Order: sequence, then C-alpha cells, then structure tokens
Amino acid sequence: MKKTKIIYWVLTGLMGVVMIMASIPDIILHPEAVAVITHLGYPKYLIPFIGVLKVVGTITILLPGLPTLKEWAYAGLMIDLTGAVYSHISVGDNVSVWAFPLVVFVLVIGSYVYYHKTKSDKIQKVIKPGF
Repeated sequence: MKKTKIIYWVLTGLMGVVMIMASIPDIILHPEAVAVITHLGYPKYLIPFIGVLKVVGTITILLPGLPTLKEWAYAGLMIDLTGAVYSHISVGDNVSVWAFPLVVFVLVIGSYVYYHKTKSDKIQKVIKPGF
C-alpha cells in the first residue's frame, strides 16, 4: 500500500505542477498563449476560462476527500488534454508541439489509476483485517 501511495503522489504531484504552470499563461493572457489558441482557431476569450478551470480541477484533485468532485476534475482535465492534442493534430502541428499535452495526459491517467488503487487498498484493509 505504501508503494501505491508513493506512486500516486509522485504522479499527482507532477501532474499538479505541470497543470498549474501551464494554466498561468492562460489566466494572464500571455501573448504566447493567445498565439497558440488563435493558431488553433479558438476565440481569445476562451483562454482564461480554460486556465481557471485547469487550476480549480488540479486543486480539487490535490485536496483530500471530495471523491465525486475528483472524478469530475479528472474527467475535465482529460477532456482538456485530449482536445489540445486533437486540435494540434487537426491543424497539422508537428509531434513536438502536441507531445507535451500527450505526456501530461499520461500523467493524469496514471494519477487517476493510482487514485483508485489507493482507494481499493483502503477498502481491502477494512474488509480483510490482518491476523
């Protein structure tokens, strides 16, 4: 169980740092963020909205408890990252451009899988008391 928790927190911590750092340029409407979103064909007003939602979702995942909200947060981050990869591929961007969101997507999936493993470890401990 300890190994599972360590893996969960490493993946979740990395995912959290990357998502928060990636959302800051969106929130402050950094010129590079504006350039990327307009290159993809999306309106400028969408950038801070998505940035704030990434921060809220990441914080929700990092906070203890809130199991239903965590599920929604994981889903939202996966939708965001899937959309990012798809959008970059659709406009013909190079692999070097859409590889980063794909790597972060893998971190989110890993965090999600280990989140459920830590929950199932707790349930098994309650069901099967040690002798």
